[in-house]
Amino acid sequence: MPFKIIRSDITKISADAIVNTANQFVEIGDGVESAKYIIQASSPCWQGGKNNEDALLRQYYDESLSLAVRKGCKSIVFPLLATGTYAFPKELAIQIAIDAFTEFLRNHDMEIILVVSISDTVKISGKLVDEVSQFIDDAYVGKALEVEYENEGFEELELESLEFSQEVGSFGALPSEDDLDFDCTINQASIEKDNLDDILMGIYKESFDKYLRRLINRKGLKNSEVYAAANISKQYFSKLLKGKIKPSKEKMLALAVGLKLNLDETVDFLNLAGYSLSPISQTDAIVEYFIEHRDYNVLKIDIVLFDYGLDPLSN
Repeated sequence: MPFKIIRSDITKISADAIVNTANQFVEIGDGVESAKYIIQASSPCWQGGKNNEDALLRQYYDESLSLAVRKGCKSIVFPLLATGTYAFPKELAIQIAIDAFTEFLRNHDMEIILVVSISDTVKISGKLVDEVSQFIDDAYVGKALEVEYENEGFEELELESLEFSQEVGSFGALPSEDDLDFDCTINQASIEKDNLDDILMGIYKESFDKYLRRLINRKGLKNSEVYAAANISKQYFSKLLKGKIKPSKEKMLALAVGLKLNLDETVDFLNLAGYSLSPISQTDAIVEYFIEHRDYNVLKIDIVLFDYGLDPLSN
């Protein structure tokens, strides 16, 4: 996967380059045992957002990545910058990092590792994880109420049917022959429509790789936009487009996000590969939250999954 987040000691991660915070931004220096190069970067201090702090922080990410490219690095390790003294709001700090990584991965093939300190127990995604948690709780409550309502409605329907039968038996008249013919015509029309839908589905049924290419074109997206937002490597994405690999459910969810599908489109897209959204899966619920909020970036989703202790979509 192009991007991943892990909890570890940054000095123990093996990579071509490691970004380290310093008082000022300097050129790549000598390497250490776990890396070929050390990139020294000075994180800006948060001063209320009135002094272009966000642009400055983005610059540190962009310049670090640019330096790594010039040195031919294939992997780079970052801490989450600007989270120490005078730290940025967590949501802003993580969004700046995600935007920088996503933009970079559209044009470069490099593994980016975001390392969270072992001693840091704070949720990396800040308030976002609380919003997702509320969404999941509401979803579970909604499902429970929906089931309860369906059960109650079923019981009421039985009672109403019983009362109607008694009334017809005592006072009502049987339907006329014309009424029966009319009802049969409606039912037949409904059946014919269902059959027509099945026929059309058969006509337009196509291989997954052709469907994926057509979907990309219909959405007006570039391939690089899709695989960068989906956190899928260019090589893996190329195999998908050539029909050489069957994606897992996690990859299908990642692709749905990269393709900017709405929830109904996501359900249909998953069905195409034989998958479905599970009402009891926290991972599915988290992805659903981001899709409903049109926040289409798997890097961000993986960070929230990390805060939940769940496996990333990018495995």
